[in-house]
Parts: sequence; C-alpha cells; structure tokens
Amino acid sequence: MSPAMIADAALLDTISRLQPLAGLGAESLRELAPLCNRERVTRNQDPASLKDWRGQVVYLIRGELKLDYADGSMKLLVGGSGDALMPFAYGSQVPRATRAITDVEILRFDEDTLDIVVTWDQLAGQGGTGGVQQDAPDWRTMSGVFAAQNFVSGVFAALPPANIDSLLGRFERVAVKRGARIIEQGGAGDFYYVIDRGRCVVTRQVGGATVELAELKAGDAFGEEALLGDTVRNATVTMKTDGALLRLAKEDFRALLQEPLLQKVSAAEAERRVAAGAVWIDTRFPAEYQCDGLAGALNLPLNEIRQAMGMLDPGKEYIVYCQSGRRSSAAAFLLSQRGYRAYLLEDGLRSFAAGKGNQET
Repeated sequence: MSPAMIADAALLDTISRLQPLAGLGAESLRELAPLCNRERVTRNQDPASLKDWRGQVVYLIRGELKLDYADGSMKLLVGGSGDALMPFAYGSQVPRATRAITDVEILRFDEDTLDIVVTWDQLAGQGGTGGVQQDAPDWRTMSGVFAAQNFVSGVFAALPPANIDSLLGRFERVAVKRGARIIEQGGAGDFYYVIDRGRCVVTRQVGGATVELAELKAGDAFGEEALLGDTVRNATVTMKTDGALLRLAKEDFRALLQEPLLQKVSAAEAERRVAAGAVWIDTRFPAEYQCDGLAGALNLPLNEIRQAMGMLDPGKEYIVYCQSGRRSSAAAFLLSQRGYRAYLLEDGLRSFAAGKGNQET
C-alpha cells in the first residue's frame, strides 16, 4: 500500500469516529474526506485567531486545546477522544479564544457542505418512499448521483431537500444493449440518466468529424444540461457494452427542482406554538441532539422518521428542526404527506442565533 493510500485510510478512520460523521455511510465518508481542511498549529498559538471559523464545523483530532467562552467558562479538549469527538466550533457557535497547550491538529468542514451530505446520506440509504425496483443499488454507492460535488455545486445543488425522497423513487431502470444510442446530438432532452451497469461513449460532431469526448462508467450520470437549460442535446451517448441505466423523465426532473409547499414558521412563531402545546422534533443524529437540542424535543433522525411516524400523536402539532433547515424540511414534508400537522422551523437552529444577535445590536 502506497503512503498516499495509507494516509487516506487513516483520514477515513479519523473522520468515521467524529460526530455526526460517525452516522454516515462509507461512501459518504469517502466523498467528505477530500473536502476537509486539515491544519496543524504549534504550541501556545491561538488557532481561533488564525482562521475565521464562522460557518465551519471544527474538530480537534490531535493534541490538547484550551477553549475560553464568552460567558467566562473554559474547557480543555484532548484530541481524538471524549468531548473532542464532537465539534468544538459549529456554525456561529465558536469559542471566544483558544490556546494550543501542545502542538495540535484540527479538521474543518464547511457547515453547509456537511449538512447537505448528511441529508442525502440519510435519505439515499432508504431508496425513496416510492422506491425503484427491488434489485436497485444502494444510492450511496452510486458515484454519479451520490457525489458531494453534485450536492454542493452540481446538477442537484438546487434540489429542495424535501424533494430528495421523491427523486429517488421516480427513477426507472432500463436494460440497454451494446451499440444502443441513448441520446443524440441535436435531439430534444427527455431523460436524465445514471449508469447502473456497463459503459458509454460520448461523442460530438465537429466540422463533419466525430470526436470522442469521454467514456462513462457505472455510477456516472449524464443528460442534465438539456433538461436544466431546456436546450437540445449537445452530444451523442452510445452504449459501449451491454448494461442498465436508471433514468428520470424530464417532467419529474424539472418538477422536483421546484420548492414544494412547506409550512414554515419563524423562531418566534415556533416558540408560541410550542407554548400552546406543539412538540419540537429534532431531526439530527442523537449526538447532535445531545449537544444543543431544544428542551422537550423528540429526537427523530431523518433516516428514522418513517418508522417513528406510528408513534406520533396525529392530534398534535409538530415543529420540525435541524441545524440549518435542510434535514428538517425533508422530514416536515414526509410528515405532511402522512397527514401530520408539521411545521418547518425556518433556517433551523440558526434562526435562534440570528435573533439573539439582532437583540444584542
């Protein structure tokens, strides 16, 4: 095994023990690993003064770090164990100052990127409520769809989280033979495709000559450009081997990029409803809930929400939240589909932090 492979394996092992990353599938962890920032800080320095940690999820993985908070309290973290398995800085919740007691090593993730990947991981692992055929692959192993870059800036970046479940259930599997032309340059866009099995070749006619642009393998996706831009196909895709494709019709592809109707409430309105008898539902992992869950909240992680529905009282109102509103929007939509009176806390727990900031100014 090469030094690079050993280093990659070590990083995967490290992040697999962090919270809430420990709850992710193996493929999601592999997607996240290249997206982390790894920094080393020498003894007696203040890491917080070297980087702006707002909007970041920050972990101590090696060494000892002293944390000082605005309320005068302090904490000593030892990397890689105990409290250090939880982020010590999360979004807007950052220490006032820090000091490296020893040389330390820190891992940072962008908060939004991490939240997006967690949301997809929890929904994709269940295959959607509608579900494709029983022999469909685990979506978390499909590198074309379940790739972090697709969620952050790729084709599905604009997909409302509440539509993820429907998306996964509307793919259709089709068997294809070697030589079959799947899409043709100049043709109208009709489907978005993910290769389940086999290989394709992408070609384009340039000046009367056929130019090969790429070869696609299992897990790769194609066909989104014409659907998003409502334009004609800009290349031809032909099967190089026998195989199988998963396809999503244009109407579904475009409809699922529309924000569904969700009942959203502000932090103030949510608190009023809870005071009148509504119940908080925290859709994050238990480790996140234990860190800063709201008093009296039910902890129902997004990937467990369907199984837990039967235990909920249909006569009650529910205010659903997570850190940012992503996971909770998907959960609120699923609850609403089942007839529950579910409201989404707009902007998640961030809305409380923003409200406090406004009061202080």
